[in-house]
Amino acid sequence: MSNDLWQQGCARLAAELPEQQFNTWIRPLPPADVAEDGEATVVSLRVPNRFKLDWIRSQYAARIEQVLSDVAGKAVRLELTLAARPATPIERPAPRSTPTADLFNGTPHAPAAGTAPAARPAPPAPLQNALNRLNPALTFDTLVPGRANQMARTAALHVAGAPGHMYNPLFIYGGVGLGKTHLIHAVGNALLKDNPEARILYLHAEQFITDVVKNYQRKTFDELKAKYHSLDLLLIDDVQFFAGKERTQEEFFNAFEALLAKRAHIIMTSDTYPKGLVDIDERLTSRFDAGLTVAIEPPELEMRVAILMKKSDAEGTAMPEDVAFFIAKNVRANVRELEGALRKVLAYSRFSQKEININLAREALKDLLSIQNRQIGVENIQKTVADFYKIKVADMYSKKRPASIARPRQIAMYLAKEMTQKSLPEIGELFGGRDHTTVLHAVRKIGGERQKNTELNQQLHVLEQTLKG
Repeated sequence: MSNDLWQQGCARLAAELPEQQFNTWIRPLPPADVAEDGEATVVSLRVPNRFKLDWIRSQYAARIEQVLSDVAGKAVRLELTLAARPATPIERPAPRSTPTADLFNGTPHAPAAGTAPAARPAPPAPLQNALNRLNPALTFDTLVPGRANQMARTAALHVAGAPGHMYNPLFIYGGVGLGKTHLIHAVGNALLKDNPEARILYLHAEQFITDVVKNYQRKTFDELKAKYHSLDLLLIDDVQFFAGKERTQEEFFNAFEALLAKRAHIIMTSDTYPKGLVDIDERLTSRFDAGLTVAIEPPELEMRVAILMKKSDAEGTAMPEDVAFFIAKNVRANVRELEGALRKVLAYSRFSQKEININLAREALKDLLSIQNRQIGVENIQKTVADFYKIKVADMYSKKRPASIARPRQIAMYLAKEMTQKSLPEIGELFGGRDHTTVLHAVRKIGGERQKNTELNQQLHVLEQTLKG
């Protein structure tokens, strides 16, 4: 009964779901256990790890239950449980016998010939973290989800649940301080929790460059290959630093090909999309773009508020919502600056022994607010935008209407409204005496497009970062 019901259900699901989704999430599941519970049939599925369990529950459970009910001709209740972890890792490459690989994994050298290998215990957490360079505090639980990181987070959860399958490589790009590093650490920590034996390494691109230089000087490229080619998951930050470094790019290409060939997973971050990378070999950028490329955008107001509330809770201090909104409205650049502002407010509250309110936040952040008010004026915005789009500052005030001028002018109006305290009529006056309705139209147009156009959003983010110094 159980095999027939599950097999027939799987056949129906295979016909209904996209092939890649079915092969990734449904096909690998073991046969279900079926039991009768009164008028209902209970189908129990054992899922190998918690991320797969959460994803199947949220994305597929209702459909599976409906399909099985249709096949059975009566109500079926689906129960998802976490399978016991196997004694040996699944799809694990054979252990390497090289001293470098053993050292990398924190294990003794290979046993002498003729002796039975001892069971390999999981290394202590501090040693494990030192070897894989993961920050245990950067997890999916501590990452605040929102529209700005929704697609990247979803893709990262997919990878954590089924490494080596979908979205390989995963390429995440965006401006500084938006959470790219947090996200890739979260994948590493999730996989390590599900499989403590997994070979995982996080590093910044500059560390890879350093490793290449050292091994080039010592002529020990076999050690470099043993270290990187044996991984199950490589997490590498800021690959734009490979620009102009031909030998580094060659070695990374070799590691990239070796890891993909053995179905290991690679996740990279950058400040721009693959085709936008400068001085990097085209064969590398084409491979970067072969998996899934997703952007992390600057957080919207509501997400900034949520970040502040969650971070303050983690610090053991309640953050009033009106204070969180005040900080979020005044700190827009990125998550890193937001956290810095929060630390200032919390420290000021503790040192002064005063409760947190808007007046205290204004006092704690007075230097930051003063710098913003002093540096960001409409004239500064006009000059910055004109330089960025290679037009004349005088075009900001002119009556010229070609798209090459009108578009930057609208962007400058939008930034003036977002980043200064000027009213619409005041902004219009500074743009050649234009009516406030013209400014309002520009603000709404650019603001609306920003939500849909990733390239425009990235340009605006660069301009905002430039203006904030």
